[in-house]
Amino acid sequence: MSGILEGKRILITGVLMESSIAFHAAKLAQEQGAEIILTAWPRPTLTERIAKKLPQPDKVKVLELDVSNDEHLARLEGQVREYLGDRLDGVVHSIGFAPQDALGGNFLNTPFESVATAMHVSAFSLKSLTMALLPLMSEGGSVVGLTFDAKFAWPQYDWMGPAKAALEATNRYMARDLGKQNIRCNLVSAGPLGSMAAKSIPGFSELASVWDSRSPLEWDLSDPEPAGRAIVALLSDWFPKTTGEIVHVDGGLHAIGA
Repeated sequence: MSGILEGKRILITGVLMESSIAFHAAKLAQEQGAEIILTAWPRPTLTERIAKKLPQPDKVKVLELDVSNDEHLARLEGQVREYLGDRLDGVVHSIGFAPQDALGGNFLNTPFESVATAMHVSAFSLKSLTMALLPLMSEGGSVVGLTFDAKFAWPQYDWMGPAKAALEATNRYMARDLGKQNIRCNLVSAGPLGSMAAKSIPGFSELASVWDSRSPLEWDLSDPEPAGRAIVALLSDWFPKTTGEIVHVDGGLHAIGA
């Protein structure tokens, strides 16, 4: 039986560690029949090492890509064509960054320069990355990003919260404008995981502890696979008319008031 991504060509960002959601999305995508290409910044060599742990490491190319660099974005289409050909079926946006002074309880004192960096890398890049690859998606496709539920103010998360809110709004507007080209745009809202992104947040354990008492389903900080499965499902043809959506993979905590 063929996989649900059989014959698909997918670009995946954010494979930094074996514990990252993006790594599990890449692993599952290969297992489900996709050809994949990875991007990395600022250390492509790190991603190249992690890629060796994928099911088909010899079939993975890693491209250097800083999504805030216009020159990198301008050359991306040509690089992907060289490796995957003239068609791309899916994009996984697993990118987020905020300077340290924008996190950890410093919300009221963060300078705009740091806020602007968080917004550019974490939200605007969903649009800029998709537009850089749009010529390859002439037959339609699926764009899937990762968020952390922006309806709430989380402990220590500070300006990454507004950045994720901007990401979620960007996803809706992209769904509106790209639907006529049969491109679906959706987000997966995952619960907290012990990823590199999480480790960059001062006081992360305080944020994550909310799941111990409020999550209806038991939540495992060390298991990124459920979120990876949701990404693969959204990349597949099993959600042909779903766009502008946020799929929660958080043990159900988003539905619980207290």
